[in-house]
Amino acid sequence: MKKLKQGTAFIAAATAATLLMVDAPAQASSDMDDMPGMVSTGLVLPAMNSANGRELFASKGCVVCHSINGVGGFDAPMLDAEFMDQPMNPFDFAANMWRGAETMVQLQREELGDVIQISGQDLADIIAFVHDPAEQALFSEADIPDDIREMMAHAEEESEDEEHD
Repeated sequence: MKKLKQGTAFIAAATAATLLMVDAPAQASSDMDDMPGMVSTGLVLPAMNSANGRELFASKGCVVCHSINGVGGFDAPMLDAEFMDQPMNPFDFAANMWRGAETMVQLQREELGDVIQISGQDLADIIAFVHDPAEQALFSEADIPDDIREMMAHAEEESEDEEHD
């Protein structure tokens, strides 16, 4: 139960962090014009940077379980842009993460030793990356930091050892 609560809290925080609540109802519409990404409900939607998302996908360890263009792990769904809905609602992507939270948290602990910490901006950028075929075309093994690559190699060796036993 503790793992479920922690996993739920992790994904809830990541999802909630994508939205910054502001006191918009009290503001005049002219004030909202000065805030890019602001919508009438008082929510600020973050800019989505797919190039930054490419770096985060590798450095945060998403690549350990997920693959893009055949680069990465295969313990979780591949995230090639060609298989993503177009146009895409980023909240649907976050909702899918939410549904897989318990499994993702368990795998993160097993594969990475701890739960990945991401901000709302990180999540926005990663979502942009997994939906951007041009940016994904640039993704390669060279994007994976050495420490993450070592983890992946170690996990692969353990998997091969289990298959031979």
